[in-house]
Amino acid sequence: MKLETMYQEIILDHYRNPHGHGLRDPFDAEVHHVNPTCGDEVTLRVHLDGSGPDAKVVDVSYDAMGCSISQAATSVLNDLVVGRTVGESFDVLAEYQKMVQGRGKVEPDEDVLDDAVAFAGVAAYPARVKCALLGWFAFKDAVAQADDNAPELEEHQ
Repeated sequence: MKLETMYQEIILDHYRNPHGHGLRDPFDAEVHHVNPTCGDEVTLRVHLDGSGPDAKVVDVSYDAMGCSISQAATSVLNDLVVGRTVGESFDVLAEYQKMVQGRGKVEPDEDVLDDAVAFAGVAAYPARVKCALLGWFAFKDAVAQADDNAPELEEHQ
């Protein structure tokens, strides 16, 4: 199976069988983000245990409407951050952001990104980059809203 086909299958699987979908209680913060370019939307809740970079991401739940890329990327986000610390989660987000905004020039670190490497091809389509980042930036903003001691993450737009 070609790598590109496998990546498409991962995205479609997360789109059809989303992980973490459905807004759940308890939660510490809820944010709503809209991609003004295409109209994709996500409402995301985060539940943390603790404060600062060592706080544990207990749960990420969301409700999303939009393309397969934005919805699948949020599903993959759930898999990659729940159970990790905020600091570890932001490291994954930084690596993911670098990959999808790298215009195809960034070699993804599969050890860090796991299924998120499936979104490497998005970098070739600038209009889709915002779709791939929608849920991830909602997560970052929800963590910031939930915890005044959350680490800063620089956005490269």
